[in-house]
Amino acid sequence: MKSVNKVILIGNLGKDPEVKYTQGGMPVAKFTLATNDRFKDKEGQWQDRTEWHNITAFQRLAEIVGEYLKKGGKCYIEGSLRTSSWDDKETGQKKYKTEIIANDLVLLSGRGEGTGDDSGGRSRVSAAAGNNFDQSAPEPQPAAASTPISDEDIPF
Repeated sequence: MKSVNKVILIGNLGKDPEVKYTQGGMPVAKFTLATNDRFKDKEGQWQDRTEWHNITAFQRLAEIVGEYLKKGGKCYIEGSLRTSSWDDKETGQKKYKTEIIANDLVLLSGRGEGTGDDSGGRSRVSAAAGNNFDQSAPEPQPAAASTPISDEDIPF
């Protein structure tokens, strides 16, 4: 039986991505993505909760992340969870880190998001996209139903 390890997030970058290169020259980008949740507490008051996600991208996707994503920018990420462990040198305790390895990215804000230049464009790039990164908005898909969908119909 096949198993599934898939994460889908839409959020905002907490800071500019950090891009480094391995000894072999492979680019690796690391950044944090914030997602927000709103709920009512026991007293009926609305509360906001922010969850921070550690994201890592490799190869061409890492280069694109470094070039086009900026602090405050909104993006859609698809990837998989990866947990690593190590022994803390000072305490000897086993430590764990869970991160999301990105393999697909959609830019949901303009290239200059966070600097006041929000063109509202959307661009999708996959880890397997090679060097064919297209900054134009994707072609609209034909609607499956005859009723048009408006922005108010989207739950986020």
